[in-house]
Amino acid sequence: MNIFNILKQYYGYDSFRPGQEEVIRDVMAGNDSLVLMPTGGGKSLCYQIPALAMPGTTVVVSPLISLMHDQVEALKANGIPAEELNSVNTSDEDVLIRRRSLSGDLKLIYVSPERLIAELPTLFANIKVSLFAIDEAHCISQWGHDFRPEYARLGLLREKMPSVPLMALTATADKITRNDIIEQLHLRVVASANPPQHVYISSFDRPNLSIEVKRGYNGPEKMRFIKDFISRHPYDPGIIYCLSRKTTETVAAQLKAAGIKAEPYHAGMSSEQRTSTQERFKNDDVLVVCATIAFGMGIDKSNVRWIVHYNMPKSIESYYQEIGRAGRDGAPASTILFYNLADIILLKKFAEASGQKEVNMEKLDRMQQFAESSICRRRILLNYFGEQRTSDCGNCDVCRNPPKRFDGTILVQKALSAAIRTGEKARVGTLIEILKGMRSPTVERFHYDQLKTFGAGRDTTTRDWQDYLLQMLQLGYIEIAYDKNNEVKVTPTGRDVLFGKTKAELVVIQRKEELHALTRKKRKQDNRIPEVHLSMPVGGEDMHLFEELRRKRMQLALQRHLPPYNILNDKTLHEIARVKPTTLDALGRVQGIGEYKKRVYGDIVIGIVQKFL
Repeated sequence: MNIFNILKQYYGYDSFRPGQEEVIRDVMAGNDSLVLMPTGGGKSLCYQIPALAMPGTTVVVSPLISLMHDQVEALKANGIPAEELNSVNTSDEDVLIRRRSLSGDLKLIYVSPERLIAELPTLFANIKVSLFAIDEAHCISQWGHDFRPEYARLGLLREKMPSVPLMALTATADKITRNDIIEQLHLRVVASANPPQHVYISSFDRPNLSIEVKRGYNGPEKMRFIKDFISRHPYDPGIIYCLSRKTTETVAAQLKAAGIKAEPYHAGMSSEQRTSTQERFKNDDVLVVCATIAFGMGIDKSNVRWIVHYNMPKSIESYYQEIGRAGRDGAPASTILFYNLADIILLKKFAEASGQKEVNMEKLDRMQQFAESSICRRRILLNYFGEQRTSDCGNCDVCRNPPKRFDGTILVQKALSAAIRTGEKARVGTLIEILKGMRSPTVERFHYDQLKTFGAGRDTTTRDWQDYLLQMLQLGYIEIAYDKNNEVKVTPTGRDVLFGKTKAELVVIQRKEELHALTRKKRKQDNRIPEVHLSMPVGGEDMHLFEELRRKRMQLALQRHLPPYNILNDKTLHEIARVKPTTLDALGRVQGIGEYKKRVYGDIVIGIVQKFL
């Protein structure tokens, strides 16, 4: 079947998102691929569409049982034959799944890494495997933020089944992690080519997410803000991420005392408690989950409308993946990050005690720099993942309250020139010594005092150079190679500034002593909660009809034992409430309504619209 017909029939969409079609055609040609798309960016379609189009069965490797279950449920809700092989199944269920696999009945099978290795010489050697899709592929890399030893054996796939294409997918991997994934899985791709061969990096931009950081709040201030925020969005599901198990329980208890449907979630709870909380959240019975990172990759709920980080995360990768769980349906969503000195002290303690102290400390430093920055926060996030942007987003707290800026082109050119003249081998501290004309042991040992740029920035203080270099990093003019002794490398965007092709704007530095007088005023402003209509897109829809559709969706979900968003997601309901289709043909033109859902739910939806009109 044609891939566009599959997209419309099973998923209800007329066109692919950017990058999806290229990946799909590449894998259907029998090639390996590395796919980087943000959470909610449509990674799963990159292997689900080929699975439906090609003969045989696609095997999907997933790290968590709950995540497998969510995705298999969603596939079945679209009329797609899929199953999961995991430790929760009974022996009878396993036998039935094996029979269906051997008869060619299933298009997708989800397995854990351990189960995959165990089944390679048995089940998978006896069925036609069309593709191995390794989801959350950053877990295989020691440089990734969520390294898992069980992923390390997946390199066997190339040895045992060399003719089957491999697809590695992840939402969060910087350049170093990407290269490690390729090496560990023996992927037949060329990341270093220009353009890269079989490596697909989509835009990491999620413009529907509003980004906000709040600094220095104590516990009561955080709770006051959160309660006020939730009171303005009483029907919108959200997640509050906390650093400790105790904090999840304390925050959940305070919210419940305020009449909010909230529950804690952490690894210290029993499996039954965690499963119950997750199922109730999926079904909108619980609207707020206060969780540690244990409530991580296992959530595949499309209508999460907000994420709050009660504490600062340990890395930008963790932060980006966690905020990416909001607004997966494409509708507006809000993200708020609280952090203070206590968070930093605790996270540094964790990093010191980890098996990868240097890497984790570097990642924590970058997270702290993000939180303290006066640069557009979305630009920092995108630049971190190698996507240089030259304009601000307009949908973060920095853009909404922009700082004073100046033309810093000459300052940036001095720093970039110094980095280039060292052969891009110097660290940040050494660059500052060169710019200041300081004859340190490192400068003299490598003869950096002979460089033309030695002393070119002596009229700028060391403290200010540290700040300006941090801004250059956040703006994407330089990057730090933490796998190469933290050497400073100049990016293509930086070279454009260096060679006069574009100008560089820097933020005017304000020291803490200068900001002291503003602190109390800003805190008062921050405590005023902005009115954000998280679940209401622009377009003249009737919100009363939307609420009626949402109520009916909940009834159907309870009857069919499905999460409401697997019936119809929020974005589709908004579109129905906007166009008010009164025939099945008109309903079929709504994005997200495939043939299966039109057949199963069409008459019900049309009946509600006609009654409403």
